[in-house]
Order: sequence, then C-alpha cells, then structure tokens
Amino acid sequence: MSGADAARRQSLRRMRVVATGLLVLAAVVFLLTLGRDGVWGYVHAAAEAGMVGAIADWFAVTALFKHPLGLPVPHTAIIPRRKDSLALSLEQFVTENFLTGETIRERYLGAQVAGRLGSWLSRRENAERIVAEAAPLTRRALERIRPDDMQAFIEQTLLPRVRTEPLSPLAGHLLEAVVEDKAHRGLVDIAARELHTWLEGHPDEVASILASRAPWWSPQWLDEKVVARVYAELVAWAAEVRANPEHRVILALDSYLADLAGDLQHDEVTMARAEELKLRILEHPSVGPAAVALWEAVRVALVEALESPEGHLRVRLCRELQEFGARVVDDGPLRARLDEWGADAAVVLVERYGAELTTVISSTIERWDGQEAAAKIELHVGRDLQFIRINGTVVGALVGLVLHTVSQLL
Repeated sequence: MSGADAARRQSLRRMRVVATGLLVLAAVVFLLTLGRDGVWGYVHAAAEAGMVGAIADWFAVTALFKHPLGLPVPHTAIIPRRKDSLALSLEQFVTENFLTGETIRERYLGAQVAGRLGSWLSRRENAERIVAEAAPLTRRALERIRPDDMQAFIEQTLLPRVRTEPLSPLAGHLLEAVVEDKAHRGLVDIAARELHTWLEGHPDEVASILASRAPWWSPQWLDEKVVARVYAELVAWAAEVRANPEHRVILALDSYLADLAGDLQHDEVTMARAEELKLRILEHPSVGPAAVALWEAVRVALVEALESPEGHLRVRLCRELQEFGARVVDDGPLRARLDEWGADAAVVLVERYGAELTTVISSTIERWDGQEAAAKIELHVGRDLQFIRINGTVVGALVGLVLHTVSQLL
C-alpha cells in the first residue's frame, strides 16, 4: 500500500469512529432519558430521532460497499455486484462530458500552450537541453541506416514513385515562384561576377580561343588587333552585366525562365519533353548509386556534426530554437495560430481516439474483484461518505426535537 493510500485509510477510520461515536452517544442519551418527562423528554426525543437517522444513514452508506451486518438484503452491496455497469456508465460520462471537442479546445486555448512553450524555449539552457537530448538519438538513428537499406529504398520505392509522378507541373510552379521572387538573381550575380573575374584574369586563354577561330589567310597583325578588340568588349560587357542588376541580358534570362515555367505547366510539348528527360535521367544506371553516395556523404557529415557539443550544427540549432521561442512570445498572431493548430490537433485526437482512451476505465475495473473494487472506491470516497452519517445523526436529532415540541404544543 502506498503512503497516500495509508493516509486515506487512517482518515477513513478516524471519520468512522466519529460517526459511530455520535450513534453511540445518541443511544446512551436515549437509554438514560427513557421514561422521563419535562426537559428530558425533549432530550429523549432528539436522541431517539438522532439514533434512527444515524442507523438509516449507516445502512445507506454501508449498502454501497457490502451487505450490512452480512445480511443479503436486496439492493445492497451495490458496487461489488454492479461494478461493471457502473464502470461503463462512468466511461460514458467521461466521454460525453469531458472528452468532447468543445471542452478540449476550450481547455487547450485557455492553457496558452504556445506562449508557455515559447517562453520555455527562449531560455538558452532549455534550448541546449533539447538539442543535447535529441542529438544522440538522431545520431544513433542515422548510424543505424545502412547503405544497402537506403539503396533498396531509393531503387525500389523512391525512383519508381518519381517515374510515375508527373514532375513537370511541379517544377514549373516552383520555377514560377522563384522567378516572381527573383530568388535566382543571387546565382545570376555569382555567375556574372565569376565570368568577369575569369575574363580579367585569363587574357591569354581568351586570346588563344579567339585566335583559333580566325581564318588561315588572315594576317597575324590583324588577328591580334581583332582578338584584343573582342577581348576588351567581352570584359566590358561582363562588367556591365555584373554592375547592372537590370541589364538586358539578365532581363532576357528572367523572361526566358518565366516562359519556361509557364510552358512546363501548360504546354503539352514542353511537358512531354520534360518527362522524357526525367525518365532518361532516372533510367541511367548510375542514378541509384549516385543518390546512395550523396546520402552517405550527408549522413556522415550530420553524424560528425552532431557528435560535437560545440559544433556549428548544434550551436545553430540551439540558437534557432531560442529565436523561435522568442518570436512566439513576441508575435501575438503567430502565437494565436500555433494555439489554434494545437487545439485542432487535440480535438482530432480526442474525436478519433477519445472513446478508446476511456475504455481504460471499464477494462481496468472489470479486471478487479468485486470486493477489491469496493475497497478501492471506499478508500477514496469513504471519508466524505461518513459525513452523511454525521449529518444524519445531527439532522435526525433536530427533526425529532422539532416534532416533539410540536406534539407538546398541540
């Protein structure tokens, strides 16, 4: 027996002694005032009625858990005899009144889970604790993924699925979003800068390439002048493209990409060509091994990064968690959206699995023996039920006193 159950049992015994003591007191007063008149008659009537009330309530309380005095009186020992139906009723009561979508949503939103979680995450020690707990688990999970398992997944599941799924509309939609947001401009800038740098740093290579295209009959001095002029124009052109984000070359590239994005989504010829290209790439025998090799490189890098507590990855994860927690605390609309999403998820879980959760009540009580169930329930509520006996004794005595007074006045 646990310490809490021992304390409950001691409290139950104490209240039983109090309730039984009042019954004994009423019986003693009843016997001592038997046959007396005057004021003692009033005392006798109160004691008699109090004794009757105490016995009646003792019978009622005892009948819940066992047969009073061991007598098989009908409709007694209610809990041992009907524990299964009572458990089912309790299960239905909890399901219908507590595990409802409206109740769960109200309680979840009232708890302000997102705000509390954000405040907890914004503290550095908590963010570091999460990363410290998750990093070893993630690392072990990554280490358990074997190359042959990944290869089987890629070749038997991933690649066949990609073959059957039309990727052209998805690629066109993504490309359209990239062009609208001008997210590709960073790559264009890098390409323009590298081209200009290479041209400036490799005049001999450029001259050699241009000279190789000159006709055999052209004089050398003319070739040199033409090559120098062309090289200077190339460097100047690359500098213009590099310096001007709205250069006509960049705008032409934007226009081409926008047209390509639209054709990938709507032009049947372009879509068919894109799908043919996809199939040719996927059917190449080196695609599977290349994907596995790429995964292995990523996996090894992640495992090594997760091993170091002071590594860049774990430090970055801690910082991202802290910043996210601070943002949740400061951003009211974001906090409200997170709470709504959490409430929706909780409601869905309760609506789908609430009935199965509450079956724990009936299944657990069904496994109990009748007497065991009665003993457990009495241990938790029996102390409060003893107040019924106490109140029955006091109220009964008062009613008896009033009735005796009325009878004397009449």
